[in-house]
Amino acid sequence: MLLMKLKSEEKFAFLQLAQYIAYADGEYGPKEKEIIAEYCIEMGIDYFEINRELIKFEEILKTFQTRESQRIVMLSLMALIHIDDHFGLHEHKTINLVAERFQFTLKELHAFSIWGKSASALYEQGLSLIEG
Repeated sequence: MLLMKLKSEEKFAFLQLAQYIAYADGEYGPKEKEIIAEYCIEMGIDYFEINRELIKFEEILKTFQTRESQRIVMLSLMALIHIDDHFGLHEHKTINLVAERFQFTLKELHAFSIWGKSASALYEQGLSLIEG
């Protein structure tokens, strides 16, 4: 719902960033793949897996120039990292780097994290209701 507001180049950059963060803990699990695939549907782009070694983290972050796109990215990343109920040290370090580059305060980061937990929980509840 929010990702569709990104520009085309931002959507592809987000896909790379999301996969980079999903791999941060060494495991790109099924729940993470599922939500990233859902993000692709929302953005109207085809899902494809990216070789983490080829991702230029700092360059990708420069793609998101506006506060709105940076906020959309952070909210969506927070939902992603909370989807598997495992917010590990590597994910934590990586998301903190994103927050630092985007110049978010700790208070903003905390608010994004709370929203991400809620969004991922609602996503899981929605799937349960659909599956019956």
